Amino acid sequence: MAETAETTPAPDERVKQMSAFRRALIRPELGGICGTIAVFTFFLLFAFDSGMFNSQGILNWSTVSAQFMIIAVGACLLMIAGEFDLSVGSMIGFSGMMIAIFSVTLGWPVWAAILVTFALSLAIGALNGFIVIRTGLPSFIVTLAALFILRGFTIYFPQLLENKTIIGGIRETAEGDWLAPVFGGKILTGLFDWLGQTGVIATFERGTRQGDPVVDGIPMLIVWAIALVIFGHVLLTRTKFGNWIFAAGGDAQAARYVGVPVNRVKILMFMLTAFCATVFATCQVMEFGSAGADRGLLKEFEAIIAVVIGGALLTGGYGSVLGAALGALIFGVVQQGLFFASVESSLFRVFLGVILLLAVILNTYIRRMITGER
Repeated sequence: MAETAETTPAPDERVKQMSAFRRALIRPELGGICGTIAVFTFFLLFAFDSGMFNSQGILNWSTVSAQFMIIAVGACLLMIAGEFDLSVGSMIGFSGMMIAIFSVTLGWPVWAAILVTFALSLAIGALNGFIVIRTGLPSFIVTLAALFILRGFTIYFPQLLENKTIIGGIRETAEGDWLAPVFGGKILTGLFDWLGQTGVIATFERGTRQGDPVVDGIPMLIVWAIALVIFGHVLLTRTKFGNWIFAAGGDAQAARYVGVPVNRVKILMFMLTAFCATVFATCQVMEFGSAGADRGLLKEFEAIIAVVIGGALLTGGYGSVLGAALGALIFGVVQQGLFFASVESSLFRVFLGVILLLAVILNTYIRRMITGER
């Protein structure tokens, strides 16, 4: 019997072949990776001896980065789904204030205050999404209205009940509560005690804490940030629902034609942003032991900037949770690094504006590469 040679089908000339370099260039994480490398290189050169990279310094910028990271996850998935939520910052202040009012003013158990606040914030997120879907109004307008409404209630409720805009005493109220440590506790404290005893990390040399490690554990804020990033990345890249998110933001009408429940996807993403904001608020309240009406100001814009730096397109349908996490890491490192490098802290806002502009220009170029536009 004659042997038949296997032939490799010739590439279709109608399909434009893309080089490995171009494939790497359109990865949404590219901007975040380049920015992270640049930022760490800069501060390793100019702030290495300032304590920025000792145990306490690493904890400082990791904690700040985790704050950005938590809200960036929700903002990222919502933006990929083609929508915006400008009420994130106000939701942070509102959620924290509700926990304080329920637990301190009304005397509820802290666990009940936390759970009811989460339920309330999820309902508000669902309401935002429902209004956007049913009215056809831009989510920018709907959530801008929610921003003012929530901020107004955040100021009004504590003034009505306590005649002040800051409510303290939460830490004392939360003592012995089973749910509070999930947001305000620390993990691996025994490991850090051992690291301090062996001299791997610094310890206090005097005072009541003499001999204790300077860093005595990993705050739950960081744990929540890592958990949400992992959850968001797996959801987006490993599940059918993740494909629905991309489809809803890429071309909602075409997605509906192939059976994607676009309305449900978008409402759930609004609920996720509210959930992330409430996680942030709860961790913040447990850390400071108080809630203030001004908490969360401008956080919505910082979350969006982190997502844009991470490679998400403002038009939806494209982005990466890992890229958004890198954008949040850049924020935290720069915000704390300017202090360690003895640079005027107000320049952080200048940095935000510059890097946002550069990220939008890069993302616009990538979008044109993908779509073939000129």
